[in-house]
Parts: sequence; C-alpha cells; structure tokens
Amino acid sequence: MSFRFVTAGESHGPGLTAIVEGLPAGLELDHGRLNADMARRQLGHGRGGRMKIEHDSVEVRSGVRHGRTIGGPVALLVANRDYANWEERMNPWPVEAELAESHLPRPGHADLVGAQKYGHTDVRNVLERASARETAARVAAGGLAKELLRALGVEVRSHVLRIASVEALAPHDLPIEAFDAVDDSPVRCLDPDAAERMVEEINRLRKVNESLGGVFEVRAFGLVPGIGSHVSWDGRLDGRLAAAMVSIQAVKGVSVGEAWEVAASPGSESHDEIFHSPERGYYRETNRAGGVEGGMSNGEVLIVRAALKPISTLTKPLRSVDIETREPAQAMRERTDSTVV
Repeated sequence: MSFRFVTAGESHGPGLTAIVEGLPAGLELDHGRLNADMARRQLGHGRGGRMKIEHDSVEVRSGVRHGRTIGGPVALLVANRDYANWEERMNPWPVEAELAESHLPRPGHADLVGAQKYGHTDVRNVLERASARETAARVAAGGLAKELLRALGVEVRSHVLRIASVEALAPHDLPIEAFDAVDDSPVRCLDPDAAERMVEEINRLRKVNESLGGVFEVRAFGLVPGIGSHVSWDGRLDGRLAAAMVSIQAVKGVSVGEAWEVAASPGSESHDEIFHSPERGYYRETNRAGGVEGGMSNGEVLIVRAALKPISTLTKPLRSVDIETREPAQAMRERTDSTVV
C-alpha cells in the first residue's frame, strides 16, 4: 500500500483529524519532532491573533504503540482550543439559539463558489472547511511522512524566498547545514538582509490593512534516482508534487527547479550535463532540473518552489454581494493573518 492520508475538521470546530495509511509496521516515531513541526507551522512575523490561542500538538489515537507504528491506519487529532469560543456556532448538533447566517463572500476565497456548488445559504458551511486551518492536520500527517523519509535517509527542509516585493538571494548549492538556524529568522528566510526588509514590508502593509503573498522553497536531500515514473502521467513525480503543492490553500503556482529561468534560456544553458566517477557514480554539476528528469528523481537535491497569493481575508474588506439580498456589500471580516508564507 502506498502512503496516503485524508483530513477532516473545520477551522472552528472541535478539532482536526488526519488518517494516515501505508506506514510500515515498526517505524519509530518521535513525538517531540511531530510537535516541533506543529509549532513551526505557527511561526512567522505577520501571523494573526489565533496563533496566541492555539498551541497545536498532535494526539495519536490509533496505529501506534510505545512509539512505533503497528501497521494499521494512524489516526491523529489536533484539537482546536478556540472551539470553546465557537461551541454554539459550530456545534455538530442543533442548538436552541438563533444564529445569524453569513452572507458576505470574500473575493478570492471558496465562500461564494462553495455555496453555489453545495446549495448553502450560509457561507460559513464553506469557509470553515476551506480555511487554511486545515493545514494543521496536513502538517501532522506530513510529520509521519518525514519520519518515514528520515528512516530512509531523506531529509526535507524549507525556507522563504519572497514576501510581497522583497526577494531574497537564493544560492543554488545550499547544503543541508544552511537550514540549521532557519527557524531563528522571524520570516524563515536564510538571507538576513532580505529578512529584515521582509519584516518591514509586512509591518508597512499591515498598517494599511493589506495582506501579503510570497514564495517559499522546499528541498529534499538524499533521494535515490528513480522515484516516480516516466510511464504514466499520474506516476510522474513532478506532476504529483505540483498537485500536492497547489492543493495548499492560497498557493497559485509551482515550479520544479529553475522552471521560469530555463523557459527564457537556450537549451544548452537549460539542462544538467551528466558526468561519472568511480567515487560518485553518475552526477551533475548543475541542478537546473531541480532533481527531476522525465518524471523521476535523478539523485540530485529535489527543489520545489510555490507561490502564494495574498490571503483573501482583509481587515479592510473588498467589495462583494450579499447572497441573500443580492445587494452590493463589503465582504465579511474574519480574524486573519497578514501573511502565511
């Protein structure tokens, strides 16, 4: 069975759940590392007030005994502390109180289209599940995936390359050790000068009620050649990575390697020449392909970048339409971050 997972839960419901299948029996898990990943998700200058309420941790409900997987599905729970403030509005069962519906969809969010698709009159039935709060469950599931990868000698790291108009220097040959202190940066950026300017940019735009997008990069070290397939479209590693990345809320674009750079370059400057030595075997001196050729890993560092749009909840709402009256209105306001890059 291949590794797969599904998540459930709403932003202000009792909690978020992930069910993970495909982990081998006997895999040793580190609870501290899982919770460190959950804490990392909440880091970053520009995060909103909810991060002061939620202190996410992973509770394992099945599939693990004494720190090792036992072969069955692993059920993970991330409780929502904020549910105490929303219990009446988000209770799974009917309540006596009359609750006002939300009729003001936000441009750029799932609110309106979700209401149209599922026939809802209350956009809260859409926005609660569409919220990026769902990524807490994905991080929990991803923590298990990282434990499996680590057992196979693969390590995954990430950093921020851009926030709004501020872009960091991005060396092509970053060693894994370069990421040791990335969490010490308030914006998880490896370029200290750019990080300082990113913080200033967040502060400036937050004061004028704006949200900010940006670009982040993920690198996987230690992959062997041949993961993925050239045989079928749905087995191509880059295709599966792109789909996974774009499924993250607010991500609008993905590149594997130097995609946009090589699109503007001649072929002789776009590919990675192949060499061989008895010590290294086959290798490349450049990595423009980002570690993927023909839909398969090629043994070089895997490099994937993703672009996030500014989040669609603004403290100064954009124009919208009341879906009950069809009259012009301002979009709804929710507690929000300034940026989530």
